[in-house]
Amino acid sequence: MYRVLLSIVLLFPIIGFSETILKFSSEGMNMKLEKVASNLGVVWGMSFISKNRLVFTLKRGKIGILNLDTKKINYLKNTPKILYNGQGGLLDVQASPSFKSDKLLFFTYVKKVAGEGVTVLAQAKLLDNNLKNWKELLVTKSATDTSRHFGSRITFDEKGHIFFSVGDRGYRPNGQNLKTHAGSILRLNSDGTIPNDNPFIYKKDRLSEIYSYGHRNPQGVFFDKKTKQLWIIEHGPRGGDEINLIKKGANYGWPIISYGKEYWNPLHVGEGTHKKGMEQPVKYYVPSIAPSSLIVYRGKNFPKWNGNLLSGALKLRHLNRIVLDENNKFVKEERLLKGLGERIRNVIESPTGYLFISTDNGNIYSIKNE
Repeated sequence: MYRVLLSIVLLFPIIGFSETILKFSSEGMNMKLEKVASNLGVVWGMSFISKNRLVFTLKRGKIGILNLDTKKINYLKNTPKILYNGQGGLLDVQASPSFKSDKLLFFTYVKKVAGEGVTVLAQAKLLDNNLKNWKELLVTKSATDTSRHFGSRITFDEKGHIFFSVGDRGYRPNGQNLKTHAGSILRLNSDGTIPNDNPFIYKKDRLSEIYSYGHRNPQGVFFDKKTKQLWIIEHGPRGGDEINLIKKGANYGWPIISYGKEYWNPLHVGEGTHKKGMEQPVKYYVPSIAPSSLIVYRGKNFPKWNGNLLSGALKLRHLNRIVLDENNKFVKEERLLKGLGERIRNVIESPTGYLFISTDNGNIYSIKNE
């Protein structure tokens, strides 16, 4: 009987479970961090499908739906076959902007192709706790023999486009190679077709899905519907994590320019920090924080954070808040939740304007007003 009860506890958080972990303040606002689920594994992606239901991905390959009222989790059937190795696995999930009517979920994950891992964008329909009609929208041309730098986050604009990121796959020249999807932000129509106004469409020796390039490993991508701007945050090497405002067809410099250093010696990566024709970051981090996700906060519950960028940090284990001015120039930074001591993998805003974060310890937390 004890073993049966223990198995139930491991499968589902206790119904009604809620525990205040930390109280903190920012800009005069008092907040609290509450644990809403635990013992899950690495929670890589999260997306709300209603005000009280949260779909999430586990890097090892499982997909669950957390009911925030009961704290019960249902794990979905018919999940994709993934390559779970190194930094690869089941990555992001985002509900369709029209989820109420089309029931579509979009996923990125790593798949083995000819013995090597590639990042895949796929969609499936959620029906009765089952994922049906799986469709791979793009199996990227990004294969290398490494197990790192797959990306990958998903975001939507308001014109029917989907953006997602692919890292350089551990091979630096990919950042400047337009014949590979690696090291790029990609843009498709939500049905998987290529938009006619993509910057490199129908151009020789350039893949039509590429929207911007010169990226190392972007693990945060977010379209701000208020400003109509696309933001990313990406891992640098030893130093040089970057927040970038994405311009159509632009080159962000990796590995030719970087604010980071080599892992094996104190030399800077590339030719320097600036080069004509290559974009500068809005913000860079030295030393690295190892950023894992990115949003622009637009909720009403924390009004003094309106328009701030929020990112999880893996290496330095905190919630990173960036304040910009009206010209998108860096003003200041705040590092929150350092006392939690967990690698923050993802941060999202709920439909009601609260924040939810996930950690590599297998926990999901809410951030609310105290």
